[in-house]
Amino acid sequence: MASIEQPGDALPRLTRRALLRSGAFAAGALAVGGYLDGDQLRRTFAPSPRVNDVLTSAAPNDPQFRSRPDLRIPGLSIARTSAKIAPGLIFIGPYNAPESQQAGAVIVDATGEPVWERALPYGQVTTDLRIQTYRGRPVLTWWEGQVVDGHGVGHYVIADEHYRHLRHVQAGNRLSADLHEFVITPRDTALLTAYSIVPMDLRSVGGPRDGTIQDAIIQELDLASGRVLFEWHSLKHIPLAASYYLPVYTPWDYVHLNSIDVDRDGNLLVCSRNTHTVYKIDRRSGEIIWQLGGRSNQFDIDPSATFAWQHHARRRPDGTLTLFDNEGPPGGGAQSRALVLALDERTRTAQLRSEYLHPAPLLATSQGSVQILPNGNVFVGWGAEPFVSEFSADGELLFDGQLGASYLSYRAFRLPWKGGGEGAPALFAERTARHTLVYASWNGDTRTRFWVALSGRRAGSLTPLAARPRQGFETVLTVDGHPRYLAVRSVDESGNVLGQSEIVRV
Repeated sequence: MASIEQPGDALPRLTRRALLRSGAFAAGALAVGGYLDGDQLRRTFAPSPRVNDVLTSAAPNDPQFRSRPDLRIPGLSIARTSAKIAPGLIFIGPYNAPESQQAGAVIVDATGEPVWERALPYGQVTTDLRIQTYRGRPVLTWWEGQVVDGHGVGHYVIADEHYRHLRHVQAGNRLSADLHEFVITPRDTALLTAYSIVPMDLRSVGGPRDGTIQDAIIQELDLASGRVLFEWHSLKHIPLAASYYLPVYTPWDYVHLNSIDVDRDGNLLVCSRNTHTVYKIDRRSGEIIWQLGGRSNQFDIDPSATFAWQHHARRRPDGTLTLFDNEGPPGGGAQSRALVLALDERTRTAQLRSEYLHPAPLLATSQGSVQILPNGNVFVGWGAEPFVSEFSADGELLFDGQLGASYLSYRAFRLPWKGGGEGAPALFAERTARHTLVYASWNGDTRTRFWVALSGRRAGSLTPLAARPRQGFETVLTVDGHPRYLAVRSVDESGNVLGQSEIVRV
């Protein structure tokens, strides 16, 4: 490939005359108004045997995108799927990458094929990729940074539907934003976790005299100003003896907060892995209202509902509580599970409503998430085990996917998302003996239904030459002969042109 030419100020329109002259479209494929008719495209451009012969489809766990060689994060290998899975895309943050691979944020479709990737430098991590509401509109949020002593040192990102960063959010009071939680509230504040390392004599709990401890901190920030509205410290409210985690290593992570949720009355539900406890905290005073689980448990918990080393506690609108019960050593059960608990604050009782277990079985010693989907299905990220699963409400395994290589994902979600492409569509072209193969993609776009290749002898005069329905992240179009200049256009379901690549001189 000799050079890349920039397109002109205005995209050339796909007119009926140009299409007919190119011979690539049957008469009537262009609707009145100068856009491509989606139904005509579907009928006219079914993949031909010749196209299928030249395609090489990379497996989801071995991405080889010719148009985007800079993106190499694997998607999911799908072991099981069903027509009964909920709609939506899957949001993960693969990390623990081999040195030859990448880590970062990834959205994949139901086949495991990537839709969007944000790759990070080696040693950087993404967690908690998901959709939230900010200023009345859906946004994408995630954390990125480095993991130090089990907590994060980094920042949160709020991005729009084109993946443009609207805001980078840092913790207040000179603290670093931790990886475990970032919740945007309806009043456009953010609840987040942070840590401070404090020197402490730990002999009372079997640790060293000159030890250090991690003070787990919750902050609520005003997103517009960054002002800290609320700050809570574990060392002021949770005694050292509450921890099940021995102070073998310092700084001692005696609490390990991993989730915050706003309860129905506006107070906070906070999950502490290392005390085996879910705390309800008064949002104004910071005082603990009640404790579920752990050494100071205040509930009558059904034996089948007990949990250990748990993550991601969330209150449901019906009053139930979901959490990921890691179990695991030391002192836990033999298998991790997703739990739905019936919680009665008045009578202080907790009973098992339902549980979801992987048939493997899996024992995730850390991380994990549970999401109740709108249709009642349950979506589970298995944390330290590289799987994501979807169950029916009654426990049938409907979907099971596995991350590639040595990857893990802190949480996983299935969510509805309509993304515009990041930047412009990407193009790579290579010649065979008689044809030119055109590889087209648009990182993050969910609207493209067809790709159209344009060519010409001059960069300023291109005509449509071939088209093909979208095929996963990257679509390959076969063009007869060896055109001098090429570009690709993204076309939606109705035939509207969404974007065009740079013009490439082949």
